[in-house]
Amino acid sequence: MNAIAANELKTRGVSALDEGLQNEPEVMITVRGKNQYVVMRIEQYHYLREMELEAALLEVRQDIKNGHVMRESAEAHVNRISEE
Repeated sequence: MNAIAANELKTRGVSALDEGLQNEPEVMITVRGKNQYVVMRIEQYHYLREMELEAALLEVRQDIKNGHVMRESAEAHVNRISEE
């Protein structure tokens, strides 16, 4: 992953990010020599969010398959979590 120092980003702006993102999906921004932020193109962000949602859906389906679910009314749910 490419890294850009915060000072370089400050002086060069978005062009430094564009350059860094030409061959990599993400660019690390360092502050005082430490990795602090990651910047990515919006398409990469949307892809990662979609994968995150797919993983959550898979987890829920697995919970349903394994019987790790409760069926109850909203009122019963609120009462149950209020007591915990």
